[in-house]
Amino acid sequence: MRTIKKSIEINASKEKIWDVLTQDPYNQKWYSIFSPGTYALTDWQLGSKVVFADNSGSGIIGRIIIHDPYELLSIEYYGVLNDNKEDFDSTEAQIFKGAHETYRLTSKDEKVVLDIESDMSDGFFDTMSASWDKALIKIRELSES
Repeated sequence: MRTIKKSIEINASKEKIWDVLTQDPYNQKWYSIFSPGTYALTDWQLGSKVVFADNSGSGIIGRIIIHDPYELLSIEYYGVLNDNKEDFDSTEAQIFKGAHETYRLTSKDEKVVLDIESDMSDGFFDTMSASWDKALIKIRELSES
């Protein structure tokens, strides 16, 4: 497991960026970069389950482990979704178990820096890293509009 680390400066408030990260329909627009039709099933509260699912019934399952609105959000993954069925025991599910995804918002001058960290298996690292580059640009576009 390796960690993708990316940053982008955004000319918007932390509140607007937080909404883009966590609220429909904003997040569906940038989630689609990773897989078409992806959406989140969660209330985004500390300890809550989160399922990121796409139109094919595939996805990943985690829990919100840090929830500090407008500052920090972190998810720990522990399962996958296949054909709309939750899977916590297969080899595929075990690959994601314990992986984290973290979003940090930091004020810098009159802008906000969004830092992401996403644990990724070696087999998906390059593809997901490239997708994160595109997703961050989309997050900035949505936040600044």
